[in-house]
Formats: sequence, structure tokens, C-alpha cells
Amino acid sequence: MTAPFSPPPPPHHQPPDDPWAPPPAGGGGGGAVPDAYAQGGSGTDSDPGPGLASELITAAVVTVVMAVLGGVLLGLLWWWLAPQVPLVSDGSAVYLKETEGEQAAGVDGTFTLLALGVGALSALVVFLVRRSGGVPLVVALTVGGLLGAVLAWRLGVWLGPETDVAARAKEVGQGVTFSAPLKLSAKGALLAWPLAGVLVHLGLTALFGPRDPDPYEEHQPYGSPPAA
Repeated sequence: MTAPFSPPPPPHHQPPDDPWAPPPAGGGGGGAVPDAYAQGGSGTDSDPGPGLASELITAAVVTVVMAVLGGVLLGLLWWWLAPQVPLVSDGSAVYLKETEGEQAAGVDGTFTLLALGVGALSALVVFLVRRSGGVPLVVALTVGGLLGAVLAWRLGVWLGPETDVAARAKEVGQGVTFSAPLKLSAKGALLAWPLAGVLVHLGLTALFGPRDPDPYEEHQPYGSPPAA
């Protein structure tokens, strides 16, 4: 007498409450993963912004335009608005006509104030043209501002009175007042433009620049209850 055959084992299946069970073929179910996470993305198409090559080209253009146009503008304004330093010659030496005058300090102060204004203006223009900002633009504001300040300094000296004081004193004669050449005694004033440009641009970018979307605000953690 033979023993009855035991029934075949049931097909292997996972418990219905197994969290690792694959989703059913028809879709749906508690174990399904949202499409945004299944694709490895955030679910939104974010703007990648300009590429590195585009940013470098923009920075180069900003540097050249600032150095040339801004430098010429600053140089002309300095030459026009800087106070004149009166000199006089006694035939053997040249002296300040007003020994207690503040014109010499006013020359440096005028350049510094004008450079601060031009730096702030250039930062505003750059921000309006390219709101996305970026490190290349900050470098362009720094380098272009410094080059423009140097160009403005040399242009103002070239447009100003004769730099050869002895020859000028001999030309006008003894006891005749003449103007000293434009001279930037405080070379630190050359940093006023790039400093103002970088600070103003960073401030504008922080206050009004575009901001990346926060992924924690757009998507809830997987498995968390919906917000009320």
C-alpha cells in the first residue's frame, strides 16, 4: 500500500504586507514610488543657467567695457571737478601759494568719491544685464574696476596742467600763479571703484537675485502624511 502523494507546494509568493513587494503590474498600491523619485529627479525642470563658456565671455566683455568706458568717464569727471592747486615761483623754487590750503587733499577726495559712484553705477548696470550673477562677474567687476581706475588716473593727469612744474614756472615767470598738475597722492583711492562695485553687486544679488527652489518645500518625504 503506497502513501498518498503530498500536494505540490504553493507557488512562492511574498506576504501581501511585505514592504519590499514590487508594485502590481496595473500600477497603484502603497509600495509604488512617485515618478519624480523613480527618475532620480526632483520632479521639476530647473533652469541650468548659462554655461561656463557663456559666463566667461560675459565676464570678459564686462571687464573691457568697464575699463574703457568707465575709466574714460571717471577720468573726465576727475579732471573737470578736481580743485586746482595754486603754485607760485620766486625765480629759484616753486611753492604752494596757499600753504594751509586743502586743495591737494581735495584732489584725492574727489577721485575717491567719483570712483565710489562709478563703481556703484557699474555694479547696478551689470546686475540689471545679468541677474544670475556668478563668480566670473564678481571677478570682472574687480579687475575691470581696478583697470578703469588706473586708466582714469592717467587720463586725468594727461588732461590736466603741465606735469613739468619747473618748465611751467619758467614759462609763466616769477610771482605768477599757475596750477599744479593733477596728482593722486593716495594710491589707495584706486581701490575705491572695485570695492564699491563688488559690494553693491553682492548686495543687489542677495536682495533681488534669483533663488533656487527649495526641494523640501516642493516635495514631502516619502511615506509622510499629507499636510493639513
